[in-house]
Amino acid sequence: MSKLLQATDPTRRRYGIALLVGLLAGAFSAIVKFGWEVPFPPRTPERNAVNPPQTLLEQIGLPESISRATIHFNGWDLPISSFIVHFGFAIFFGVLYCLVAERYPIIKLWQGAVFGLFLWIFFHVLLMPLMGTVPAPWDQPWQEHFSEAFGHVIWLWSIEIVRRDLRNRITHEPDAEVALTTADARR
Repeated sequence: MSKLLQATDPTRRRYGIALLVGLLAGAFSAIVKFGWEVPFPPRTPERNAVNPPQTLLEQIGLPESISRATIHFNGWDLPISSFIVHFGFAIFFGVLYCLVAERYPIIKLWQGAVFGLFLWIFFHVLLMPLMGTVPAPWDQPWQEHFSEAFGHVIWLWSIEIVRRDLRNRITHEPDAEVALTTADARR
């Protein structure tokens, strides 16, 4: 267990950079997740008429005038409140992931895919069904599980790709758990 939670050298951690990179990676990943849902929509049109972010906002007391608010762009009415929740979720977890990765590299297991699957299970299989935001897992179609599970893997992988690239470009160093002498030997 101690190996799993092995921490990096505190002098190699770059939390300020991780915060900035997390903001950028989170915003980028939200767009990636939107793109994933075009060919693999997670919900049927009927279930998406009021989507989970809108339902959640109504569960916490926001009126429909806010939770179902739209903006008009290029002939489409777009659910702005859903987009705010979607981007907020992605940015929050992008920042969290990047900050934790500075200290505990285990979060990067399979380039973030394991953390993505964990978040899918925690939110879509456990928490949101318990809250009544979405149906129980056995009442959701398999396509929803497919879209959400693999969508979360792609989503976190996109955060990891941006995190690693930007962190390493900004610091001119490998990740905190990689010995600097190893990086020097590869040059």
